[in-house]
Amino acid sequence: MVISLVLLTLLALSGLALTYLVVDDESFMWRLCAGSIAGSTLFGAVVFAVCFVAGVFTPALLILSLAISLLPLLLLWKRADIQKQFLHDWAKAKGKTQGWNGSKFLTLAYYAFFFIVIFFFFAQACYLIPEGSKLTPGLTTGGYMNLGDLSFHLGGIFAFSEGPVFPPPNPSYADAKFSYPFMADMLAACFVKLGADFKEVILVQDVTWAFALMVILQRFSEKLTGSKLAGRIAPAILFFSGGLGFIWFFQDLGHATKGFWDFITHLPLDYTIRMDDHPPAPWTPLMLRWGNPMTVLFITQRGILFGMPLTIMVLQYLWKLFSREGDTALETSSGAALKPKFWPATFPFAPFLVGLMAGTLILVHLHSLVTLFIVSAILFALRPAKWQEWISFGVGTALIAIPELLWSIAGTATDTSEFIGMHFGWDKRGDDIVWFWIKNTGLTIPAAIGGLYLLWSHWKAAHPAEADDEHESAEPAPAPKKVKKQKIAHAAAATLPNGKTLLYFYIPFAFIFVLTNVVKLAPWEWDNIKVLIYWFVGSIPFIAYAVAWIWQQRGNFWKAAAVLCLLVLTFAGAVDVWRVASSQITNGVFNMDSMKLADAIKKKTAPGAMFLNGAIYNSTVVLSGRQSLMRYPGHLSSYGIKYQDRESDVKKIYQGSPEADALLDKYKIQYIVTTPEEEYYLGQSNLKLNYDYLKKFQVIAEFGKYKLYQVKS
Repeated sequence: MVISLVLLTLLALSGLALTYLVVDDESFMWRLCAGSIAGSTLFGAVVFAVCFVAGVFTPALLILSLAISLLPLLLLWKRADIQKQFLHDWAKAKGKTQGWNGSKFLTLAYYAFFFIVIFFFFAQACYLIPEGSKLTPGLTTGGYMNLGDLSFHLGGIFAFSEGPVFPPPNPSYADAKFSYPFMADMLAACFVKLGADFKEVILVQDVTWAFALMVILQRFSEKLTGSKLAGRIAPAILFFSGGLGFIWFFQDLGHATKGFWDFITHLPLDYTIRMDDHPPAPWTPLMLRWGNPMTVLFITQRGILFGMPLTIMVLQYLWKLFSREGDTALETSSGAALKPKFWPATFPFAPFLVGLMAGTLILVHLHSLVTLFIVSAILFALRPAKWQEWISFGVGTALIAIPELLWSIAGTATDTSEFIGMHFGWDKRGDDIVWFWIKNTGLTIPAAIGGLYLLWSHWKAAHPAEADDEHESAEPAPAPKKVKKQKIAHAAAATLPNGKTLLYFYIPFAFIFVLTNVVKLAPWEWDNIKVLIYWFVGSIPFIAYAVAWIWQQRGNFWKAAAVLCLLVLTFAGAVDVWRVASSQITNGVFNMDSMKLADAIKKKTAPGAMFLNGAIYNSTVVLSGRQSLMRYPGHLSSYGIKYQDRESDVKKIYQGSPEADALLDKYKIQYIVTTPEEEYYLGQSNLKLNYDYLKKFQVIAEFGKYKLYQVKS
């Protein structure tokens, strides 16, 4: 774990230095968290470029890439202005830890709470149960929906770390380009290649990125609403969000026979998402599809966990650009000083730098880039007068994104026509559309609307002149006491964002909600969540503001109402997060024999060798980094790959059909894996694995029922 921590710390400091080129008014904690994302992004982009040119993925090239990625640290050393600001921020951060009082203790408790939740939650993403344990030994996940996704990400990590070429071919589908946004897995592979353990890398990265997301979302919400309390509430709404599933939780609790503690430590089901609305008795039937971001997105899809904080950082800058009035500076003096001489004087340089960072999302999380495209296009249409800033941002984004996009789509096996189609109601299935969204999101929509209305009405009340300029000259001069009260009111209103601008800024997020409810943006309609989640992210500041406003009203009734609203928004999600973090789920992915065979494959076969395995998510080959003819159809179909003919050929070979030898030659199969997983896979189609056919091949590794056959040397 030391290697992972050292590397991530260095990258975070490098990214921290870069933040001084773009923003002035941020705390040291924000810069460090934003730096952890920006530094990792920079490192990933440099690794991709360097290794792409070299065609290999070696420790020497990774060290070279790391050295290049740490060059921004020179800004803290060579640039006196940045060094001065850094030391000021550091001294201010240290000052907050001195002279402890109740407020500082609550602040520490706030961040400690989220860190503890995040750590224990992501500790369940991927861990090893050792031999001799009461539980089945092997590689395990505590994520209810992480079985297939963990295997997929491990396949990506080992394809990079063990592969003979860079970039590696698609490890799940031979002779196809690996065009999935793989930067999160490639970064993990970098750490593995430099000596880190893959399980520890996944844990350290996930915890770092999730905590950074918490801090970045907090600041984004504070910027949009002008409320520090709303900023503090916002991360809880994201991490513990859920709909009305808590109602069924209490119904199920009523059926429990062993008491409350036994029930909550042995929860039978999730309460934010259900794959089946007919659970076994006595549990209450329920169909939910929204899920909790922690359990259905962040633990399962590492790309969005990495991409979301990066996207929110860009959204925060776009808010600054969109809401800018008069001569408000868009870039820091430090960033402006780095502007190239050929850069047009009328075009600010900071939006270009932010655009460069946004462009990397093509390899981090494509749907996040799609979201930024939608948001920036609509905001540009609403405020075209600021076209220089938008052009600068667009050029920076395109400079990185377009070459990567052209590379990723050239020669891919993905059928892009599978990604677009009309589909009403997202994943509502048989539900009424209104009830579906109420059941799945609870107070989310009314609270977002309420928060927007409150911000607009507060701004309107604080700026009557802007709302009714034509009557201002007709009013008599106010009395001195009234002037004093107006000054106090204006000072308080200074932190309020422009309500009208906020309404305009929310338009693209509302559009995303409508779009994802009428158009399918992925082969599997549920995957619209990868874009739809940003409607929720864009709504969170306003939801948090509504709760904060209720809390700040006088009287215990309002305090109780605010707590109740927050519980309705988060209780179901908190239950699901607790179910994972408390180790209630132990889904075995690879048992010890499977892992031993994977180690043998690494020792006895060449990198890049072609393997035949069952079309399953947890094939032994995943852990070896070797090439599979094909793997899990669920993954392949979600990426628009038409795999049906190849899967038919896989089954024919395992059955020892007359054309089996010809198919082995056709696909250049060098090794065949047989395990209980292959037997089960064939059994699902009422087929049997033909061991008599395989007798003509030499068994070169065997652990229990896990065997490796050599077809060709």
